[in-house]
Amino acid sequence: MVDSPRRRSDYYTAWVSGMLFPLHERFKGHASVKLRKSMERSQWLSPEQIVQGQLDGLRQLLSHAQAHVSYYRKLFGAVGLAPNDIRSLQDLQGLPLLDKEKIRANLDTLRADNAHGLARFNTGGSSGEPLVFYIGKERVSHDIAAKWRATRWWGVDIGDPEIVLWGSPIELGAQDRLRSLRDYLLRSKLLPAFEMSDQKLEHFLATIRRFRPKMLFGYPSALSHIAQYADRKGMEMNDIGIQVAFVTSERLYDDQRRQIGATFGCPVANGYGGRDAGFIAHECPAGGMHITAEDIIVEIIDAGGRVLPHGEAGEIVVTHLASGDFPFIRYRTGDIGVLDDKSCTCGRGLPLLREIQGRSTDFVVAQDGTIMHGLALIYILRDMPQIRAFKIIQETLDFTRILIVTASSLNQADASHIVAAFQSRLGKQVVVKVEQVSEMPAEKSGKFRYVISKVAVPAEQ
Repeated sequence: MVDSPRRRSDYYTAWVSGMLFPLHERFKGHASVKLRKSMERSQWLSPEQIVQGQLDGLRQLLSHAQAHVSYYRKLFGAVGLAPNDIRSLQDLQGLPLLDKEKIRANLDTLRADNAHGLARFNTGGSSGEPLVFYIGKERVSHDIAAKWRATRWWGVDIGDPEIVLWGSPIELGAQDRLRSLRDYLLRSKLLPAFEMSDQKLEHFLATIRRFRPKMLFGYPSALSHIAQYADRKGMEMNDIGIQVAFVTSERLYDDQRRQIGATFGCPVANGYGGRDAGFIAHECPAGGMHITAEDIIVEIIDAGGRVLPHGEAGEIVVTHLASGDFPFIRYRTGDIGVLDDKSCTCGRGLPLLREIQGRSTDFVVAQDGTIMHGLALIYILRDMPQIRAFKIIQETLDFTRILIVTASSLNQADASHIVAAFQSRLGKQVVVKVEQVSEMPAEKSGKFRYVISKVAVPAEQ
């Protein structure tokens, strides 16, 4: 009996996932295979058992930091806290918060004195100055294992054909011969998300059809932009056999989820994390946004740094338990979210994020001080079918710019409607300037941010 192409593909995926990738990880000194298997067991533990595991990991991290990290040795002494004093996760609140400015000012003293093989990383800095930091192999191994586990939740695995639509210069700059060979063997194809001209979109869609991936991975804004183009051109993309589209690095809006899912004929799985904070949470097929609790402790704080209860929105703060070489302890992400005290119907004991509302810069401030999510402005433009793309830039409390791309010239009535609608939310005296452009420029990272506010959110809020 001759194997079908699908059966041969499954054999190849099993070989990559079970042999080739583990060899690759062993060569790089990563423990991701062992960790992924451990995480696939621990995800079914009870919430109480998971919290106990977090507490054990926290004590180990703090003990290591006290012994080997100058910054934390001094900090623990200044606040009068010893790792042995930690009796619950709430005791973590006795430590000050860590933010980007503190990391920049203490880059050398945050590195453990016994760390080896640290890799230098940086965030893209699309909303400000890039952040430089270091990551050790333990942290890398945990992040790979967490992402790998979440990938397998959706019935796909390393070795299944994958299209990655990405824009980070870190990835794109690493495309040397060895990296290209690895991607070829893993059946992963990278498409740069920097440029979204019609010619590029045609090329992307043709590549996706020819490559016939089982999974897509990329920014939700970029994938939805491609999907919209395919729909406008009448290009059928839901018959390729894509099983899931993984999106991350930006807020996923409901209309983006619908657009991507309908065009490519697959569910959309949301992921949340970053280079600095780690692989924080991922959506399962039942819809729960599961926190990687084996590695990550999540707190939600208000503007004054007070920890908020489940159900209240605030800034997401993370402690990465596998970051001993360069500790991220109570690190402020700048993102706004809500913790959930309910459990997921999938049966996993991992805690849940109920909502990820976006970065603090995705919020705008009206002239009277009212803080609102950018969605209040976004929906004004999304309700206008002639607008294909847009970006809202709140320069000051008194001045907001709107960049738009339309199929044809915007008439005066439409422009006046936009200005009036924005003023009704931001304030009657706000100057709103509508600028029509031929194409929407992406950020340096390749992301497409809908809202950028340069106005600081008032601290008393």
